Amino acid sequence: RKQIPSSTRFFTYFFLTMKLVLALCLAPAAAFAPKALPSFSRAAAGTTMSMVDESVVGVQAPAGFLDPLGFVAKDGPEAFVRRRAVERKHGRISMVAITGVLVHNAQIEFPGYLSKSADLKFSDVPDGLNGFFSIPGAGIAQILLFCGLVELAWWPANNYSGDYGVGFFGTSYEGEEKTKKLNAEMANGRLAMLGIAGAMFAEGQTGETLAQQFENLSFLPF
Repeated sequence: RKQIPSSTRFFTYFFLTMKLVLALCLAPAAAFAPKALPSFSRAAAGTTMSMVDESVVGVQAPAGFLDPLGFVAKDGPEAFVRRRAVERKHGRISMVAITGVLVHNAQIEFPGYLSKSADLKFSDVPDGLNGFFSIPGAGIAQILLFCGLVELAWWPANNYSGDYGVGFFGTSYEGEEKTKKLNAEMANGRLAMLGIAGAMFAEGQTGETLAQQFENLSFLPF
């Protein structure tokens, strides 16, 4: 009898679970009626965000524009633009994070050494949260310095549009096609934020990496 590789089982369980999560999320979301962004915020967002009306980005069915606590009307367009930029950035970081978690839990790693002086190979780094604490201090410092360079100079945080002129793998879009791509990015980023937060909390609760949880079905409530 041929044994199925653990990485294949992991991805099978993962995609089945994601389908279930999406179904559960979309069902209650239908209870929220779509609501338009106030006109003053719509105008301000549209003139600030590089020819893209930011007030329509991320406003997707079935929830529409969801602001149950009324932050937009209370705090004004400037606060909305900044919060949207923060949401976009967190979504991008989370997409990178959850991709890294999935790849590493599937035992896909760089060859060679992470630190030659510490005799530490990439394959020696544990999966999950414990992997971060196995990185030498100099490596952590390099990561933080690189993030600071990106944040301050390369892709500055004060560019709220999130458009740094690099396009999508070198391809630039305009008009409705650009809005469509930005909507897809926002939706994927929101799911990624939920995904990486769930993976971290679940690992803290069970003491198992994501791959171990899927293999042992530890995420089931029964």
